[in-house]
Amino acid sequence: MELFTHRYRNVSVLVAAVLAQLLLLGYQIRSREDVPLVRVWVVTAVTEAASLVESAAAAAADVARNYLWLIGVREENERLRRQLDELKLESQHLRAELARADRAEALRLFQARTPSRTLAARIIGAGPVLNSKVVFVDVGSRHGVEAGMAVITPAGVVGRVRAAYPTSSQVVLLTDPSFAGGVISQRHHVQGTLKGKGVRLCTVDYIQNEEKLEEGEWFYTSGDDRVFPRGLPVGPAVVVRRGRLLKEVLVAPSGLENGLEEVLIVLEGVHQPVPAATAPAASTLRLLPPPPADPLGAEEQGGPTASLETDADRLRERYRRIGEAQGHTFGEGLPGSPPPDFTLEVAPAKPGSPGGAGSPPPAP
Repeated sequence: MELFTHRYRNVSVLVAAVLAQLLLLGYQIRSREDVPLVRVWVVTAVTEAASLVESAAAAAADVARNYLWLIGVREENERLRRQLDELKLESQHLRAELARADRAEALRLFQARTPSRTLAARIIGAGPVLNSKVVFVDVGSRHGVEAGMAVITPAGVVGRVRAAYPTSSQVVLLTDPSFAGGVISQRHHVQGTLKGKGVRLCTVDYIQNEEKLEEGEWFYTSGDDRVFPRGLPVGPAVVVRRGRLLKEVLVAPSGLENGLEEVLIVLEGVHQPVPAATAPAASTLRLLPPPPADPLGAEEQGGPTASLETDADRLRERYRRIGEAQGHTFGEGLPGSPPPDFTLEVAPAKPGSPGGAGSPPPAP
């Protein structure tokens, strides 16, 4: 600092002198309002500084106010998000309850419609093995359930009871590799054995390659296994192809299509007929009734239905008239009896008229 003052002493003195002169001049010179110029300078400088300070204070207050508002908004957002999550959970719960009520109503209606005596049960757990095809239901031997009983839903077959305990039962699904049951196709009545493969689709074995079967054709229980009553839906054939020895047929079980929560256990099964296959769309076309029968010989007389007869029909009718003219009845003559003379021409006119029996053939 001392070096600075010593080096710029003259300049500092000059600047101080100039400032002093300016202050004196500002004090001596007055404005039009009779205000010293130095006061004008001081007031202007102080006013600008105060304006800057006020602006900075207002900006700081806005920042603080906005920050506090943002904190409140964040808390409000968190509260609204929690409410939205709770509403989502409640909506899912209500939808699940509604679906459960719909399934219960469908089970009730199916129980009232089916002739078999059934018992409603709910799935309470799955088998301990990963990807298990075994489930447990909440009814058992105390409710009349026995091993080997069929388990179904309104949509189709589910499986059978493997073991019955006092308060629960073990059910093996039809996709389990140990499952087997007799089935029959709806349209062509092809019989086979449904077997599980451990995956979503089941296979139908023991169908010959010569048997007629189409993709999309439904299979129903045949009742031959003495477990499932006849006429329960199993599912459509999604794959039908010719194999080396037997057909390869894969079926998508309809009873497992929408998951399992409630099922029916068949306590006393009653066989039902397999529903008739739906007629193809072409057979629903409206057809006119057949035309009325024409009198004998209408083709020679130019009748209205002559164009509907074939040459074979006309030849057969000609032989019949020849036989009648000669007193011969086809199919009744003894072996070795002479046949009628088919060289004769028989016309529909009365006997003795031109072209009647025994008349010569017409000129070509």
